[in-house]
Amino acid sequence: MAMSSFKKFYQRCGKSFQSCACHTPATQSEAEEWPLMFFLAGACFVFGLFGLLSDFYWHEPSMTLGLYLLAYLTGGWKATGEAWDHLKKGELDIQFLMIAVAAGAASIGAWREGALLLFLFSASGAMEHFAMGRTKKAIGALFRGAPKTARVLHDGQEEQLPVEALMPGMRVLVTTGEQIPADLEIMKGESACDESNLTGEALPVKKTRGDLALSGTINLWGVLEGRVLRPASESSLQKIIRLIQEAQQLKAPSQRFTDRFGTGYTLLILTLCTIMFFVWWLLLHRPVFFSTPNVTSAFYRTMTLLVVASPCALVLSVPSAILSAIASGARQGILYRGGAAIETLAQVTVVALDKTGTITSGNLILSDFQCLHGDKNKLQEIAFNLARLSEHPLSRAIRRTAGSWNVSAYEVNNFETLLGLGVKATIDNTPYVMGSFRFIEQFSQHWNLSFLPTSSLHSHNTGSGAVVWIAGSDLLGRMIFTDEIRNEAAITLEKLHRDGLHTVMLTGDHHDAAAMTGEKVGIDEILSELSPAEKVTAIERLKQGGRCRVAMIGDGVNDAPSLAAADVGVAMGARGSDAALEQAEIVLMNDRIENFLLARMLSQQARTIIYQNITIALGTVIVMMTAAFLFPIPLTIGVAAHEGSTLLVVLNSLRLLRTKLSKAI
Repeated sequence: MAMSSFKKFYQRCGKSFQSCACHTPATQSEAEEWPLMFFLAGACFVFGLFGLLSDFYWHEPSMTLGLYLLAYLTGGWKATGEAWDHLKKGELDIQFLMIAVAAGAASIGAWREGALLLFLFSASGAMEHFAMGRTKKAIGALFRGAPKTARVLHDGQEEQLPVEALMPGMRVLVTTGEQIPADLEIMKGESACDESNLTGEALPVKKTRGDLALSGTINLWGVLEGRVLRPASESSLQKIIRLIQEAQQLKAPSQRFTDRFGTGYTLLILTLCTIMFFVWWLLLHRPVFFSTPNVTSAFYRTMTLLVVASPCALVLSVPSAILSAIASGARQGILYRGGAAIETLAQVTVVALDKTGTITSGNLILSDFQCLHGDKNKLQEIAFNLARLSEHPLSRAIRRTAGSWNVSAYEVNNFETLLGLGVKATIDNTPYVMGSFRFIEQFSQHWNLSFLPTSSLHSHNTGSGAVVWIAGSDLLGRMIFTDEIRNEAAITLEKLHRDGLHTVMLTGDHHDAAAMTGEKVGIDEILSELSPAEKVTAIERLKQGGRCRVAMIGDGVNDAPSLAAADVGVAMGARGSDAALEQAEIVLMNDRIENFLLARMLSQQARTIIYQNITIALGTVIVMMTAAFLFPIPLTIGVAAHEGSTLLVVLNSLRLLRTKLSKAI
């Protein structure tokens, strides 16, 4: 929620106040403003204190007046400027109200009360700017961290270009310690990248040929040469920045409620204060402007009522909590697309999850190597050497597993990839093939593979995953690949069960694979072999006509419709598909499913704090208004209660910055 939205609590003059002691425009940094504001508030305090001493001890009327005027000038400097800016637009804001009350106090000789009002108002504003600056610090780091230039390679020459000029296909060079200027496919070099500012992952991520390096991450060592995949404006970093900007602008349902409440409340308070002025003056025969030693004037009591009834704390009750939750999530790899997502997630009772890339990591592993004919070690060597020259995900899985085999690299000739079928090559003048059963069958008659099964059905004695065959004239084997289940998936689902949530797997995979995965992680319900449209239908069924709130967690293009259909969509990872990121209200940037628990915990805590803040704000107003009606309370007490409740609301919201994942599991 942008800080400028704090100022939109009320609308036009006569219909709304716009802000309280929180003065910050969205485009201005609290880190730049709060030192000056503290200085002005401190100067106001010093001048006011010496004015008080002059009034009571030194008895120098001219000096007293001069010191109080200086206190007014320093304490009201910023508020007067903001009030004037709004008045020029025909708007009435809380700064104008506070300046008017202080001026009114001075007009009846209550300089002390006016100076105290301005000191507390300016000091409260400075503290809120400082506190809110902390919540925006994590978000601002992303904006400041965006790379500005890139080393572009062209015809062997290196040229510095602004990142905005980068186009897909360009080659760029990234040296040690530099930021990745755009989303790159690594073409040369080996290194590790610090992705903590983007995903929240603290450990460096290894990068080598063929890997994706994300814009804004830092090359820790070595030199990388990469190919630009997309314009800088469409990079992962810019996507995140846009998500945060949208999150800061979108209002939560409870804030929309306070907006609607505030419009009527403003008119009510202004009308009530006007009525009470005449009641105290004409009906109760109080002095109009100047109080006597025994009787408080109608004007003084009206000003006190106006101060205690001003809704400063209410204005900040929702957006301060929402912004704190957004900031706390952002620095831990969770992006909320607005306050509505935060509040909705807290109400979720059903969690639907995609299987591949969500419950599982999306990284295939070679789970079983079966030698059906010939020498197993020789078969493993052939599989490794064929996989060495292929960038297919299954080949990468073979290479990862081959580290535990006793194999050597051979010279491979006539290597050829047949799209959708497999690979073939010659090793030591002997042809070999690796791929699907259908691909192997094409060579069975030529090699007279009498030991080949008559049907691919013989190969599927497990529903766990993909099967790749490898064959030669005297060799036959098969490899079974499974999608690796995330280590934290079972822990996450167990926690959701403890909290009373119903969990459902929605997947397009065949039933056996889905059932095996679901059994391992302990999911409540499994719906398999679903098309994207059928996933949407399943989401609507789970909602039970609005009786249940459903969260959907996914990462792929095929998950985008169900993410949009759910009450709150959650996308996995900065590497998730554009379609999934576009439809999701929440993004788990570091690709860790357990962070959903943190996102949910932040949402629940934010909702609790919002209720607490509204209770504090309205409770203070009700108590102080009742006291102002019944008793001639000093303006000093009214000011202290008003500013104290405002500051208490902000500090209460800042507790969200301490929320950590360890508390959620």
